[in-house]
Amino acid sequence: MQRLQAYTFALLNPTGADERAMRRSCGSRRFVFNKGLALQKERHAAGLKHLYYADLCKHLTAWKADPATTWLMVADSQVLQQSLKDLCRAYDNFFKGRAEVPRFKRKGHHESFRYPQRFKLDQANGRIYLPKIGWLRYRASRPVEGDISQVTVSHRVDRWFVAIQTERAAERPAHPSTSMVAIDLGVARFVTLSDGSFVEPVNAFRRSEAQLAKAQRRMSRKIKHSSNWKKAKVKVQSIQARIARIRQDFLHQTSTQISKSHAIVCVENLKVRNMTASAAGTVEHPGTNVRAKAGLDKAILDQGWGMFVRQLAYKLEWRGGMLVEVDPRNTSHRCPECDHVDAENRRSQARFACVSCGHEAHADHVGAINVLTAGHARLACGETSPDGASAQEPTEARSRLAA
Repeated sequence: MQRLQAYTFALLNPTGADERAMRRSCGSRRFVFNKGLALQKERHAAGLKHLYYADLCKHLTAWKADPATTWLMVADSQVLQQSLKDLCRAYDNFFKGRAEVPRFKRKGHHESFRYPQRFKLDQANGRIYLPKIGWLRYRASRPVEGDISQVTVSHRVDRWFVAIQTERAAERPAHPSTSMVAIDLGVARFVTLSDGSFVEPVNAFRRSEAQLAKAQRRMSRKIKHSSNWKKAKVKVQSIQARIARIRQDFLHQTSTQISKSHAIVCVENLKVRNMTASAAGTVEHPGTNVRAKAGLDKAILDQGWGMFVRQLAYKLEWRGGMLVEVDPRNTSHRCPECDHVDAENRRSQARFACVSCGHEAHADHVGAINVLTAGHARLACGETSPDGASAQEPTEARSRLAA
């Protein structure tokens, strides 16, 4: 199989000249993206044909030759070309309904630039060469394996990072385990497994919420774009970055442990965006329990369910396992003993008591058992799940389950 993997390292003590060169590259990339987006919008308003990458590159040549924007020559041509490719990809996603219409990029928001070639990596000395910038040292925390396809430099708060994306051919391994398990994602318990075990949530945002709010209040009292405002902004961004690191580390540890222990993992195909939609309503039809719903939405988004499922999927694939997604309907209301479905079965967040047969258990554990049943149904030669969702799974999965 073809294994794609990215390695992210922190750059070590770049000089002032290096930082200025990287900031110029970020600014040039942002300018070209916004210039191309403005051109596309102007053509659309005039009823002209949409421009593709080859046509945009011709305009890029003209922009670099223009005396008003000759400073674009300072940045490497790859950086500017990749910016136009990003714009074309954003429009392609919009036309296919996968994303919203592209928007102009703001300064200081997701600052980065990318090289597809002409870089050099010296792993022995922990150095990387970037065109028009030079050699930079990075924290070589682990070796880079495979052929390097591209290098991305990004800026977060007050630090610079380099992400090295690699490709390599690898034989599909055989998972050391033959067990199949299902997980129920929640807020009180982050993960509850069908075998009865569970993982407590880390609640990274909740733990730092008061500190973040205090820093944001201090920032709001400063004159915008003043020196004190910029210092306060760095403080806010530092807290937000720490929250993201804590959450990401927790998700990686949990997904790694589960992917190592089980060959097949079943999980609900949750639509988190729909689950966390605002309940405020409109002026004519105001919502109910808006404050409680907002608190629940904040708790759900704090868990990072989407990122966890994504990590679990590729880690299982790397180890020879597989992830099975099932329909989440009625998984929390179905009794695993008598199959009776009733909203009254789940009396509270944690208590499940079947109104038909009287079976009692922890609600999250019951949900995980129902997800496991639905996963077995999806793997059984395309049979429908208990909720009616059919699936055709590969022979490899069925053989794994039979083993």
